[in-house]
Formats: sequence, structure tokens, C-alpha cells
Amino acid sequence: MSGQFGLLKEKRFAPFFVTQFLGAFNDNLFKNALVVLLTFQAAQWTTLKVELLANLAAGIFILPFFLFSATAGQLADKYDKALLARLVKVLEMVIMGVAAAGFFLHSLPVLMGALFLLGCHSTLFGPVKYAILPQHLHNDELVGGNALIEAGTFVAILIGTLAGGLLAGSVEHPAWIALGGFVVAAAGYLSSRGIPSAPAPEPGLTVNLNPLSETWRNIAFARQNRTVFLSILGISWFWLYGALFLAQFPAYAKNVLGGGESAVTLLLATFTVGIGIGSMLCERLSGKHVEIGLVPFGSIGLTLFGLDLFFASPSGLTGTTPHELLALLSLPAVWRVLFDLVMLGVFGGFFIVPLYALVQLRSAAGHRARIIAANNILNALFMVVGALGAGALLGAGLSIPALFAGAAALNALVALYIYGLVPEFLIRFVAWLLIKAAYRLRSAGTQHIPEEGAALLVCNHVSFVDSLVVMGAAPRPVRFVMDHRIFRIPLLNYVFRHSGAIPIAPAKEDPALMEKAFAEVSTALANGELVAIFPEGGLSPDGELQAFRPGITRILDANPVPVVPMALSGLWGSFFSRIDGKAMQKPFRRGLFARISLNVGAPVPADQATPEALRQQVAALRGTPA
Repeated sequence: MSGQFGLLKEKRFAPFFVTQFLGAFNDNLFKNALVVLLTFQAAQWTTLKVELLANLAAGIFILPFFLFSATAGQLADKYDKALLARLVKVLEMVIMGVAAAGFFLHSLPVLMGALFLLGCHSTLFGPVKYAILPQHLHNDELVGGNALIEAGTFVAILIGTLAGGLLAGSVEHPAWIALGGFVVAAAGYLSSRGIPSAPAPEPGLTVNLNPLSETWRNIAFARQNRTVFLSILGISWFWLYGALFLAQFPAYAKNVLGGGESAVTLLLATFTVGIGIGSMLCERLSGKHVEIGLVPFGSIGLTLFGLDLFFASPSGLTGTTPHELLALLSLPAVWRVLFDLVMLGVFGGFFIVPLYALVQLRSAAGHRARIIAANNILNALFMVVGALGAGALLGAGLSIPALFAGAAALNALVALYIYGLVPEFLIRFVAWLLIKAAYRLRSAGTQHIPEEGAALLVCNHVSFVDSLVVMGAAPRPVRFVMDHRIFRIPLLNYVFRHSGAIPIAPAKEDPALMEKAFAEVSTALANGELVAIFPEGGLSPDGELQAFRPGITRILDANPVPVVPMALSGLWGSFFSRIDGKAMQKPFRRGLFARISLNVGAPVPADQATPEALRQQVAALRGTPA
């Protein structure tokens, strides 16, 4: 995992990371300090009930996301994002001055105004935060960069929340809270000065100040790419799900575990550590490319451990006085609760990091920030709906553990709905699971597979799962041309069909299907897609490289695109190969975690890509004589 941590030494990432970390820390420091102060000194400030004050503060902070996210997205597309980051930090210092005035004047409206402005600060920084990463990071660094950002954000939220509570309870005059916030904001400004320039993609953009029409327009930008839009819905669902759990921690710690403030801190810290671990593991599990196969894996864990939290929640622990933290930690039932929370965080990291990276990677650069703004608006909307729904259910008498179980069950339904609309997620999950659970894949040269534009991939063919292995190693979707009999294999057919595989048959067997296949290949390449073929024309009967068929030449005559040779090794003799004359007869014949490899060569120009020349290239990559 040294790769992603190495970014913290890079000037193109480290100043920005520190800036966003301090911003998230300051938001939560001031917000929690204000809530704690008003909770325990409410009578000195207002006649409103404490419960109403806490919800009012949360609503005021989130309101700017609805009002100004659309404008923030336009600004981030129109102006240099590094400049905007510095201006936002200046605004943050001014806001802390407003907060100090509120404390000195003992004015709740002024303090709530400062909280609203702090929400504006976060709203303006949001599109900058995610849209700047693709400008400063390479594609193979996006997962690691997003992992650090997500882990850092949650750690900043945790530390800021704790610091805010401690500051509110320990200072003689509340104005010290604003002074602390000003110091953090000033440090954020100094770090922002080190952020390299991130030029505007649309400097001529005319800013539309109407939040309603521009919000709808931003959502329309996001909907241009179905996968991007559904990824945004997935991100928004995660924030609803996560916020629902986090919001119940105080009441859960008190009414279920029978603990006090320290128990709340323990629950929050445990969940945060899980998010950090899951986020950091993403780069290792994904092989440094955006592996959306991790998203279904994450949703499975979010459901299973959410349900187990219901079953793990103890009863009979509450009493007249809160239990000490050490007393709670002596109970096995509490450790099971903590395990569930850390695993919820881990699988939450698996779920959220690839989705953010996917949105950044597949959004058009010209309006990427506005798509991020649309994401922020939907995130806020989902969290508000989730809070209202949870409040209504709890008010109707539902217990907190039952609320967790209901949310986990709903998470499974949402996941199935999204993956049904975009099967690419499940397909990548199947391919990723095959590589991680059944084999140990070593891939080399995958950087030769173009990140955009059309190309023809050619590979040797030794097993029924060759296409899944290539699919799992490729950094972007690939359409495979395959024998129609393999295409129709039960279970695998679902994967092949929804991944856009193209079935083909020999001319003497089904000439119409063959012609249809060549037409589909031509259309796919013309549309800039990756197409992969197994030019041997069928599975190897002996594990050796067979002659390449002339279909390659026909494809390249119609679409002269670069050809990327690749070679698979280690699959001959496996359950899916024809070592005994017929495949899939003896399970586990080579055991689990068998070593396989995929070697990818440099692209070959179309005019040099003859069948024999490509066969020699594949043989060389495979390490055997042609």
C-alpha cells in the first residue's frame, strides 16, 4: 500500500489533502462545539428546546448544499480550482470572525448565521475537492487518492467532533472556540497556497445564479452517462445509510449499551477506523485501477453486518447510571457490536471509494465539477430524507436495532436495483471474485491497454474463463467475441450477455451469425470501444498455441485500429480447461489460488498486425516458441 501513501509526499496531492482535512476538521469542530454548548447552556441562549436546537443546527448547516451547490459547480468549472481553494479558506477565516462576534454578543442568530456560512464554505469546496483529483493524479492513482481523501475526511470528522466537544466543555469563554477555528482556517489557507494550479476546463462559462434551473441542468449533465448517474445515486445512498447509523450512535450508546459519552466516542471511532481501513485496502484489492467489482462486495458487507448489528445488540444493559467504558469492554456482546461497526466501515470503504473514482474518471472534463455538484445536492437530499424517515420510524416506536436491520434489508434491495440497471457492476464483481478467490493473478503490461479509444485485443485461448480473467485485469470494459457455444453456457451466459459479448459461429455452421458478429465488431470499434478476440477460433485441445485465423485481417480492413497482443499462462490443466478432453469434470484439480499470469504487449499498428505476426507476439509474451 506504499503507492497511495507515497502521494502524501507529492506536491500535487499533499497540500490539497491537508487543506481538505483541515476544512472537514474545522466544520465539525465548530458545529459540535456549538451543539454541545447549546445543549448544556441552552437556557442562557434561547427558550427553544435542546432537541429542536440540535436539529435546527443540522438543518442550517446542510441548507447551503441545496441552495448553492449548482453555483459552486459552475465556479469550479469556470475558474482555477487551486485559486478557488485559497479563496474558500479566506472565507473560512472570515466566518470564524463572524462566529467570534456571535459569542461576544451572546447572539444565537449570529452564531446560526456563522454555521450557515460554514455550510456555504463546505458547499463551495465540494466540487473543487473531487474535480481537482483527475487533474493532478494519473488514472492509476485515482483509487489511492480517493481512498486517502475518504479516510482523511472521516478521521477529520472524528477528531473535529471530539475536539469541538472538549473545547466547548473546557474553555472559560466560548469565543475561544472561534479563535481555535480561526487558527485551523489560517493553517488551511497556508496549506492551500501549495496546491498546484488546476486550470479551468470551461473559462468562458456564463454562471447561472438560478439554483433551481442550474441544479436541474447539472443533474442532466450527470444523466448523460447512465453509469455515472447511477454511481451518484449509489454514493448518495451510502451517505443516507452511513448518516442514519451515525445519527443513532448517542441514543444507541445510552439506551442499548447503557453507556455514557465515552461509549458514543468509542462507537464513532470504531466506525471511522473501519472506513479508513476499507478505503486504504481499495488500492491493493483493485490493482490500482478503478475496480467497480468492489462495489457489490461492499454492498454485501454493508447488508450482512448491518443485519448482524441487530442480532448482536444486547438487551438488559441499561440501568439508572451509565456504565463505565471499561465495564462495557469487558462484555463479549459489546465486542461483537464493535466488530460489526468496524466491518460496516470497511465494507463502506469498499463501496464508496470506487464509486467516487468512477464518477471522476467517466465524467466529461468540461463539466466534471458540475456533475460533482449534482452529486453533492443528491447526497444532501438523501441524508435529509433518511433523517426524516428514521425519525418517523423511531417516533412510531421502532427500536434502534430494528432500524439498523430495516436499513440493511433496504440496502440489499437498493443494491439489486442498481446492479440490475447497470450489470457492469455485477459482471466486474464476478470477474474480480474469480481472480481473487480462485486464482492468484500476476498481470504485466496492462498499461498498454488504451484508457480511451478503440483497440483490438488478441489473446490465446486455453479455458472457459479466459474472458473473465482478461475482463478483471482490464482497466475498462471489454467486448469479447466468443464461440456461440461458450456464450450460451448457463450462469456464464448472464455475464457474457450483459458485458456486451459478441457470439460468433463458423461460416459452415451458421453464416448469418458470423456476419452479424463481424458487423457488431465493426460498430463497436467505430464507437471507440475495446473488442477482444481469441484468434485461434476455439479452446486449445492441448494447451499449445494454435494457428491464428484470418478473421483478424477482415476486422482490421474494416476498422484499422491498434492491436494489443496478450497471453494467458497457468490456466491449462485447470477445471475450466480441456486437459482431459472435456472441461469442468474434476473440481479443484489444481487447488485454490493457482498462479496464473496475463502478459500484455505494446500495441501493434493495424498495417503490421498479420495473423502470423500476432501469433509470434503472443507466443513471445507466453514464453513459448511460436
